[in-house]
Amino acid sequence: MNCTNCPRHCPVDRTVVRGFCQADREPEAATVCLHRGEEPPLCGTKGICNIFFEHCNLQCIYCQNQQISNPRNIQNNPNIQNNPNIQNNFPSSLKGIEAIADRVAEVLPQTENIVGLVSPSHYADSIPALVEALHRRNLHPTIVYNTGGYDSVETLRALEPYIDIYLPDFKYMDPALALRYSHAEDYPQVALAALKEMYYQKGSALPTDDDGIAYRGIIVRHLVLPGQVENSLAVLDAIADISTNLHVALMAQYFPPVEGLPDQLGRTLTEEEYQKVTDHFYAVGLHRGWLQELDAQACYRPDFTNQQPFER
Repeated sequence: MNCTNCPRHCPVDRTVVRGFCQADREPEAATVCLHRGEEPPLCGTKGICNIFFEHCNLQCIYCQNQQISNPRNIQNNPNIQNNPNIQNNFPSSLKGIEAIADRVAEVLPQTENIVGLVSPSHYADSIPALVEALHRRNLHPTIVYNTGGYDSVETLRALEPYIDIYLPDFKYMDPALALRYSHAEDYPQVALAALKEMYYQKGSALPTDDDGIAYRGIIVRHLVLPGQVENSLAVLDAIADISTNLHVALMAQYFPPVEGLPDQLGRTLTEEEYQKVTDHFYAVGLHRGWLQELDAQACYRPDFTNQQPFER
């Protein structure tokens, strides 16, 4: 039987063999931890409880989470294999819904009562059971679906009762770029359809409580890649065509996670590149969201061999 969790529809039964994402049938999480690096309405002063799932249905060649998301690159790229921070560090620290839910129960009281599902698309069919497992523990957090944007509309419709906030990336409007960097030539139309479905479900509002913590809505993320300004401009055009009232997090935090990346991915973003994209953000009528400073490039470099990956 085919796996239908994501738009790849791999012709595999994951109880027997693994598909493109290399994930097992049961959800695996590298860590469940307190994280303060998300957008302000998701973190507040305490932070969010993020579940960092292992594997990914995109496996972007520049992924900052390659230690846990990209086993194919670890196996095939000598630059990654020779990196002591990555080599042989692909453990399954938490496997199965109950183990993950137990760990959430430990971390959640330290946070703003929000759970982030980070790279969940390949485990989409397990999300309802995970949310229900939290409810059985008398935990009722806001659930954030933090996705790479490569999601099927059918999957999103099935998840609607369980997701409070969508936090999708919108990476590409250039199919050739999507193929070269994320093995997904159809990413632009898939991500656009997914965002339209999220917008249909949640609208453009991002309501917050008295403490400024969001409890429903959408935040769209876009990471500006070095040398790919035109792609970013096209992405902002596509978002604005859906609604100029959407909240957009425009990110400048790109850094090359390994050596030997193609094109201009071996460097960080320039001020001139980011300025062109931010100018276009306003030019197309977008007016809600967050911009990053260029020094964010030094702030988001996780090491998943640490219990707290984003703390040095």
